Amino acid sequence: MLTLESSAPVSRFAFGTMQFGSGADEGESRAMLDACREAGITHFDTAVGYSDGRSEQILGRLAAPIRDSLYIATKVAFHGDASAVEIRAQFEDCRRQLNMDSVDLLYIHRHHPETPLDETIDTLAQMQSEGLIRHIGLSNFAAWQVMKAQAIAQSMGTRIDAIQPMYNLVKRQAEVELLPMAADQDIAVLPYSPLGGGLLTGKYAGNAAQEAARGRLDENSMYARRYAPGWMHEAATGLADLARQEGTDPATLAVAWVASHPAGPMPIISARNTRQLAPSLAALDYEMSAELRARISALVPSPPPATDRLEEAG
Repeated sequence: MLTLESSAPVSRFAFGTMQFGSGADEGESRAMLDACREAGITHFDTAVGYSDGRSEQILGRLAAPIRDSLYIATKVAFHGDASAVEIRAQFEDCRRQLNMDSVDLLYIHRHHPETPLDETIDTLAQMQSEGLIRHIGLSNFAAWQVMKAQAIAQSMGTRIDAIQPMYNLVKRQAEVELLPMAADQDIAVLPYSPLGGGLLTGKYAGNAAQEAARGRLDENSMYARRYAPGWMHEAATGLADLARQEGTDPATLAVAWVASHPAGPMPIISARNTRQLAPSLAALDYEMSAELRARISALVPSPPPATDRLEEAG
């Protein structure tokens, strides 16, 4: 279990600060952090390279007066490799930018096949024993890669504490192996992009798409490609229709759907301002029935089971 220094459990949702220093200036960043704390969120996620380091710098300044009440996660090794030299060099950048001696959770941002996994995990285990990090995480790793890392970690007297996969209504691959594996291994799951890069907010849904409400799908070619398929947009339109029927916001349903998976994911929500953030925060208290979850799930075909024996799928 991920815990604060006080041993209290961390919040059910995390807030991702990727927009700090790019989409959100320091004033808006402070307003969002305050709104999250008021809603009970204690877990804040960043990375060494977000906004060219400004995300960590802003989060560090905002967190300094209340550091003991927050759970801070960051990520290294998206660029470069995952060698001991690279991990430690990038983590020194994290510490400088955050102005913190240590963090609660350090993720390896993605798998690097060119680096022996033993070296990567050994480096994290050493950093843990040195008091630089409390928990070890892996982001964007496949289930087999996590289990390989878990075996290495256990041989070193530690464990993988958290994973950070992409997971939302139109990106459901995590359901096949990652979520069952995490439940079996008691690994916390912190899914990113519960809103599908903004696709599931309703702003792109149907003929009434808000022309003025530009977002990542308009401005970022990677997100545009990731969420280009027509069936994804049809699902987003269906979710918006369900939200109108339920008298709520599509973003609230999208985040609550992720959080309601039986494996207990802790979604990482994010926004550029408090107005955008409000529907995601509302998902904290949204009670999703099994019937509504099934209706939402039916908007997108379930991924086949890991063995691909469809006749045995529930």
